Amino acid sequence: MNAFAHNERGARPEGAPLLALVARSGRRRESATSPKVSTTYTGFILRAKELLFCVLLVLLCTAAASAGEIIDRIVATVDHRAILQSEWDDAVRFECLMNERPLSSVSAEDRRKSLDRLIDQTLLREQMDASSFPRATAAEVAARIRELRDQSPLWKSDEGWNRALANYGLVDDEIAEHVAMQLDMGRFIDLRFRPNIHIDPRTVEEYYVEQLLPELRRSGSAEITLKEASPKIEELLVQQRMDEMLTAWLRNLRQQTPVVVR
Repeated sequence: MNAFAHNERGARPEGAPLLALVARSGRRRESATSPKVSTTYTGFILRAKELLFCVLLVLLCTAAASAGEIIDRIVATVDHRAILQSEWDDAVRFECLMNERPLSSVSAEDRRKSLDRLIDQTLLREQMDASSFPRATAAEVAARIRELRDQSPLWKSDEGWNRALANYGLVDDEIAEHVAMQLDMGRFIDLRFRPNIHIDPRTVEEYYVEQLLPELRRSGSAEITLKEASPKIEELLVQQRMDEMLTAWLRNLRQQTPVVVR
């Protein structure tokens, strides 16, 4: 998932195996003028060079590993879960893709808000992991991605979609992962909060009279009856109430959970 360099996950180099230097024991008697002396000296030099090579190899591997840690460093921790730089960058790319917003237009404040949302998602994941509910299937994920692609004329063709992914440094598997998480979170939130919400008919009518009709008249759109509008108004009010309850719940979770931004 340019201001955000695409870092490959899990690409940390490992230390190379150490080479064993085996010296033969036992001393052979040689005369002072024997050519074996120079041969022994040459062997010593060769073994010293091998040892030096091993040391340099280990140092290079250690430096490469350290560089990997800097590239994919931990940017925040939520309880005992780490949020990596690569996850943050992927989230920014995905959000920009969904909004068809150039990566170059993203400010430091935009990135901070994206990290804040990623922290909330991590808090939700902890609650989801402790709950039992039906997760999104591969078919549901594919259908949702198709819906997203249909929202933009540039994404409807495979060529246009692949070009968009390349522009944002994303691949299909990453998109599927983000979409699956969105579906799971939406389902989890719905199951947790919707049963506790009741919108009475009077509230629906007030919204219709005070907000919907004035908006329709301002825009010059044809008016619809209260009966026609009621189901959509009720669902809108339910969603608003769920957002309020979710915001309050996340605030409470943050107070109870150690969250550290590095």
